[in-house]
Amino acid sequence: MPSAEIITIGTEILLGEIVDTNSAFLARHLRDLNVDVFRTSTVGDNTARIAEIIRETLARTQIIITTGGLGPTVDDPTREAVALAFGLETEFRPDLWQQIIERMQRFGRVPTENQKRQAYVPKGSIAVRNAVGTAPAFIVESGEKCVISLPGVPREMEFLAETEVFPYLRQKYRLSGTIKARVLHTSGMGESVIDEKIGDLELLANPTVGLAAHYGVVDVRITAKAESQSEADALIAGVENTLRERLGGAIFGADDETLEDITLAALQKKGWKLATVEVNTGGELSRRLARIQGATFAGGQILPGLAENLKLRETVQAQLQTSGAETGIGLVSRPISGQLEVDIVVITPNGGIEETRGYGGHPKNLAQWGANTALDALRQKL
Repeated sequence: MPSAEIITIGTEILLGEIVDTNSAFLARHLRDLNVDVFRTSTVGDNTARIAEIIRETLARTQIIITTGGLGPTVDDPTREAVALAFGLETEFRPDLWQQIIERMQRFGRVPTENQKRQAYVPKGSIAVRNAVGTAPAFIVESGEKCVISLPGVPREMEFLAETEVFPYLRQKYRLSGTIKARVLHTSGMGESVIDEKIGDLELLANPTVGLAAHYGVVDVRITAKAESQSEADALIAGVENTLRERLGGAIFGADDETLEDITLAALQKKGWKLATVEVNTGGELSRRLARIQGATFAGGQILPGLAENLKLRETVQAQLQTSGAETGIGLVSRPISGQLEVDIVVITPNGGIEETRGYGGHPKNLAQWGANTALDALRQKL
């Protein structure tokens, strides 16, 4: 099985002006091809530094995919950098230039002279036509190794990866099998507690098991390598069953399911509606509930400031009467002595909760943590 590394190119990424989403897209799809991705890197728009990192990476991996630096300006150096890394010159390809001309004509424009830079590629490389942009991609091969350079514009990169690059990799490396992942979402149980319960599973070789903590939610990821999807599913299922036995009700969903999805679905089964009251949260809870289609969420009241003297339970009960909902959540964020805590009230026909919980994380994450904590408290009462 070949391994791959991804190199994103662009000073704007290093400066924090844009967020790299290309690496995540490529990593997910390479996983599905059964290609291991062991590292991703980012380098600025400097020819020598790009060439250096390519040479370093070639020493330890078979496949390098770069994104970015294929535009028409002087600070788009990827073509020259890849050529330098392999000790090659760049060469002008008239067919690529014609593609650029035709592409620009569709917009009723004539290409500028500096766009000819995009028709240059490392000598002997495999040119990859870009049918959705003006920057051709290219592939440089060296025996069983290759460097694939793609545009940095996400939609262009994704299109070329799916239509050209992934088929190329399947053929060149005779790829078979798959790497499949399943993520179980938990709440109400800390990462360290989960680790104590499943630590032995985290030492497995295939499938592998790993943890990722968020704000009031901990994900347990199961990743399996197999020759077919069905074999991977079987490997994952065995470990998942064990995880569910050990973690029990802490697991609320899997993969794309969210805490609000699961909670509202449970309410819908009972025929109950939910109303909320939030103070000093920026409406985090209401926003997440409102995005889910359906009539289960009856609306929320969002109050600014700390609402001194607020009687939270009474305010939630009043909101239930106004909205006609059967269940309610009240959530108040409060700074206490330089730290943070949240007041939570949950009201359901099955009983309720009224408590204050301390929070030790970054203040900017308090609203998300509080919303998850409150939703989990409601879930536990359904």
